[in-house]
Amino acid sequence: MNFRITSFNAAAQRITGIPREEALGRMCYEILRANVCETNCALKYTFDTGHPIINSTAGIIDHKGRQVPIRLSTAILRNEDGEIIGGVETFQDLSYIEQLQKQLESRYSYEDIIGRSPRMLELFNILPQVAGSSSTVFLEGASGTGKELFARAIHNLSSRKKKRFVGVNCAALPDTLLESELFGVKAGAFTDAKRDKPGRFALADGGTIFLDEIADMSPAMQVKLLRVLQERVIEPLGSLEPLAIDTRVIAATNRDLSEMVKNSSFREDLYYRICVIHMKLPSLRERKEDLPLLIDHMLYKHNRLQNKDIAGVSDEVMSILMNYDFPGNIRELENIIEQAFVICRGRIIEPQHLPACLRSTRDSGFGELGSLSLESMEKQMIMEVLKRHNGHRKKAAHDLNIDVSTLYRKIKAYKIPVSELDGRHKGSPG
Repeated sequence: MNFRITSFNAAAQRITGIPREEALGRMCYEILRANVCETNCALKYTFDTGHPIINSTAGIIDHKGRQVPIRLSTAILRNEDGEIIGGVETFQDLSYIEQLQKQLESRYSYEDIIGRSPRMLELFNILPQVAGSSSTVFLEGASGTGKELFARAIHNLSSRKKKRFVGVNCAALPDTLLESELFGVKAGAFTDAKRDKPGRFALADGGTIFLDEIADMSPAMQVKLLRVLQERVIEPLGSLEPLAIDTRVIAATNRDLSEMVKNSSFREDLYYRICVIHMKLPSLRERKEDLPLLIDHMLYKHNRLQNKDIAGVSDEVMSILMNYDFPGNIRELENIIEQAFVICRGRIIEPQHLPACLRSTRDSGFGELGSLSLESMEKQMIMEVLKRHNGHRKKAAHDLNIDVSTLYRKIKAYKIPVSELDGRHKGSPG
């Protein structure tokens, strides 16, 4: 095959901007200039292996030199005797789809934080105001809910973004090391201190310090931190002079600090110094509406990182994930998707690509949920949102981001017993 173009339809002319007359007889790579032409030609692969390519993604260069994302498929053409007489390559312009994806992500994301559930949108709404202040922020949430991502987003949206963001895990260091890490060391403070070493507070001067796992800080260190928050000065080990700092503090923990205050395992005065702005991050099981959006985001990211072309997850996989509690939250979902990417050799992630613990739930009694269709999952989600709002249709429609009329049609189609969700709204149109 010489790969010369013998047919060029109207859609190809529109996408490339090249007239049919100019394209006919030319080598296909001269017209398409795709990013796979030289190293991984799709049509050559089909000729060499006999296998068609279906819905692969690539990029071509149009007549104005602009890159156009496409989805392409290939097939071999044979005559009546089964002899190969050529090949066909079809492609679809994905520019509009990419534009919609970017609009969707910009609407429902901050930095790498993705979500469209009511809890997440509430947090997104206040993020600019929180970032615009210099108040201390307390992030409360289970492990894996993205506390550091929120801390970085607050820093990056603030006037301090040109200065450093410095993170410290308070649970990872013993008191002696934590004190020197936070406040610094003067030369001669102890035997091995041969030169001054600035602490994390000093490094974050003018910027932001993120104190993760603050609930694990010892009582002695709590006292030292309280003084820093009250007086905005630090004292490096071995120094006789306090050092003034201008550092914004964001603290976080996966434990219930208010309960720790009640049982005297965390200082009450420090708690109120930290908890000026309190942001509670929801667990993934509390925001299941975000799963499809999160999965799409992770698929896009891993396709780029691993140079693969996985289009999505099967309905059964989505059903399994929708009915899983995710004790490890977003971090666990990320691990699940990454494992699936390593194992999956096709374009759709199937149940066999999931970790064994998820595959076993499919085969157990709980796994009956894994056979739910997308319609069944939508019905379940609508029922959960209606229950959250005591059967109030308007509020539920707002949370689901659909019109009330659409919600009514779905309630009727799925035969959802709204009156049973809350007797107070029985017979009420909401």
